[in-house]
Amino acid sequence: MSDEQHSGLERRRFLSLISRAALLALAPLPWPAAVAARVPRDPRLALYNTHTGESLTSVYRRDGTILPDAMAALSHILRDHRTDEVKTIDARLLDLLAELARRLDCREPFHVISGYRSPATNAALRRQSRGVAHRSYHLQGKAIDVRLPGVDTAVLWRAALREQGGGVGHYPRSDFIHLDTGPVRQW
Repeated sequence: MSDEQHSGLERRRFLSLISRAALLALAPLPWPAAVAARVPRDPRLALYNTHTGESLTSVYRRDGTILPDAMAALSHILRDHRTDEVKTIDARLLDLLAELARRLDCREPFHVISGYRSPATNAALRRQSRGVAHRSYHLQGKAIDVRLPGVDTAVLWRAALREQGGGVGHYPRSDFIHLDTGPVRQW
């Protein structure tokens, strides 16, 4: 085999590896079976948007099947309140919230600080704070910032950490926690 043939073969192998890595990066993250198994068949979720004053209590799955109208209503209440843009919210994020509500025996709705964020809103927030991620899961409808009346955010944060469903951040000075369905991590 000539050096030129060998070089071409190595280049093809390299490109093949890069292609596979790109496909893996785009693949959805596996949802921990333990989280999915705990979510009730007909989960009920109560939300209050602190910026718009809107409230919603909804069952978004029936016998494990997503209900499109309920998902649309939940995505609407979790829209970017600055631009009024709506993005479909990741059902796994709603499952995390529903499981937290069940585990903490919630009587009050989650108070939503931020759900979906448009690129324009995320960029504006990044200019104001170093703590806003450039590729935030909020941009994908896979993150939410919440508090729960009557529950200390440290207690809510610890309960969310036990779920192992994604990223969990605690912002005690701002009185909320961040949840996302990305890799399991904490801050």
